[in-house]
Amino acid sequence: MSFPNIYTHRRVAETAAKPCDICFRLSSSVLITPDNKDFFYICPSHLKDAGFCTPKIDQAAIEARKKKELEEEIERVKKEYEEKKKKKEEKDKKDKKGDKDEDKKDGKDEKEKDKDKSETKEDSKPTSPKPEEEEPRVFELKPTFYQQRINKKRQMEIAKRNRERMQDPSFFPSVPKSLP
Repeated sequence: MSFPNIYTHRRVAETAAKPCDICFRLSSSVLITPDNKDFFYICPSHLKDAGFCTPKIDQAAIEARKKKELEEEIERVKKEYEEKKKKKEEKDKKDKKGDKDEDKKDGKDEKEKDKDKSETKEDSKPTSPKPEEEEPRVFELKPTFYQQRINKKRQMEIAKRNRERMQDPSFFPSVPKSLP
């Protein structure tokens, strides 16, 4: 009975929290194997402990996330450029029309320029804050803890097998029928 030393971190509902296998405090974090053969509750602080487990980094997922962020940034810059270009064209059109009525609209133009400046300041701010760094989801236990998990699983199987044997009536010896 062996299972891979790869555990996925999952969260359960707070109402389903059970004691941590290490420190026995209530925890809603669970480490589970991909084939669901083994699982145990663990505190999130233990996951950060280098003596307990090491995170397995998925390079493909990191590269895909970086590529997606880069594409979003390019799209945002393109939109900003188009907006600035549009505003500049509108301003040029107003300037051509404004040459005739320049003396009348001086006060209004200054107000519009102030508005444009405030809008560009607002546009330059990032629309969405950077997502905080995700915690690793896949872990590999250190050899001593992994061996403890294997031993515990074996003991559970042995206990289950013994319970089944005890329920079988042929397990116990029968009473002797002949005289000694």
